[in-house]
Amino acid sequence: MKIYCYIIIALLCTPLWAFAEKVATPVFVTDVAMHNFVEEIEALGTLKAKENVDLTASVTERITHISFESGQRVHKGDLLVEMDIAQEQALLAEERSVAQKARRQVQRLGPLIARGAASQLTMDEAQLDLHTAQARIAAIEAQINERRILAPFDGKLGLRNVSVGLMAQPGTLITTIDDDSLMKLDFAVPEIFLPAIHEGGKITAFARAFPGHLFTGTVKSIDSRVDPVSRAILVRALLDNADHFLRPGMLMRVKLQKKARQVLLVPEESLVARGDKKYVFVVTGEKGQKTVSFVLVTIGTRRGGEAEVLDGLQPGMQIVTHGIQRLQDGDPVVVRALDNGNSTLDEMLQQKARSGE
Repeated sequence: MKIYCYIIIALLCTPLWAFAEKVATPVFVTDVAMHNFVEEIEALGTLKAKENVDLTASVTERITHISFESGQRVHKGDLLVEMDIAQEQALLAEERSVAQKARRQVQRLGPLIARGAASQLTMDEAQLDLHTAQARIAAIEAQINERRILAPFDGKLGLRNVSVGLMAQPGTLITTIDDDSLMKLDFAVPEIFLPAIHEGGKITAFARAFPGHLFTGTVKSIDSRVDPVSRAILVRALLDNADHFLRPGMLMRVKLQKKARQVLLVPEESLVARGDKKYVFVVTGEKGQKTVSFVLVTIGTRRGGEAEVLDGLQPGMQIVTHGIQRLQDGDPVVVRALDNGNSTLDEMLQQKARSGE
């Protein structure tokens, strides 16, 4: 008797809506399908010129001539700066006279030795004097070359930092030169992406200074070591710079692409988190009698609002993208519109109105 009383009390306390048929929840759905997927790796890199040198003085001497301007483009071997070489030129003239005298002495002794009128020792001494004079000439010419600054390669000069009359000291910065026909881009990539990087691989890069401009390059080399602190490896790519847009020191955003593959992709808004697991609501049933099933899925790589599904779904299934908050496993639903990922909410509602459903 007591048991029946408890049942009657429970029924009286239960709200009337609990006995009513549950109303179908309106939802938006999307079709699960295979898509081309290219995983992108992004990194930041710094540009360097193909070749770059700080041109400095190596001797203490007064600058007598400057034949370049800031920012000028020069060719290999062009004279840029000349220092006072008057003393070296005088010494060079003196040594050339000594060498000429020694050369004549060697030439004169040749026939005499052949006739036995001179000893071989005399010839050896004359030849030694000639070689000594030639060595001194080479040393003086080297001193003159140290006082003449030449362009080491084709490139663009930086700012001119000296003037005529300045007493240059060893290490005095005269200017800089960069061969910017080809640029080196160094950037760090996490070690987990090592399998996706290889020499000869293509990259794309962007610079804030040139919005909308895409620069392409090729991976030239990969460092032999992974940084034990950052767990990243340094990669160097080469970018063509025939138009001379890019400059050394610029920061660039780099994109690397893994090989394209076919994967199942779902919108991230369709995922429901329960702890460290992810679920989706799969629509099942016939038209007018549709329900949802709460299905566990395994997620792989994510990109731009989409997630790769490794397990749990099959192509052709429909999953809920909007209206998830009010759903539970087994709830009835009514499909309001098909979400293709490119339509706004108003457009999807109009789509439903046009369908007449």
